[in-house]
Amino acid sequence: MIVQWRKSSYSGGADDEQCIELGHLAQGVGVRDSKDPAAGQLSLTAAQFGELVQAIKGRPAGR
Repeated sequence: MIVQWRKSSYSGGADDEQCIELGHLAQGVGVRDSKDPAAGQLSLTAAQFGELVQAIKGRPAGR
């Protein structure tokens, strides 16, 4: 399966040091470091990805 990766629209561009990429996988969502895509990916179910997003949103700003 070929995964099409995309950066967030909030990304600061090609030189953004804190950017991840997301891709649709057969069983969920792939997450990888845009600076080192060859390092592998984190594979999450849709439910796990939703929980991750909610946990990140729940953190105080600046963390």
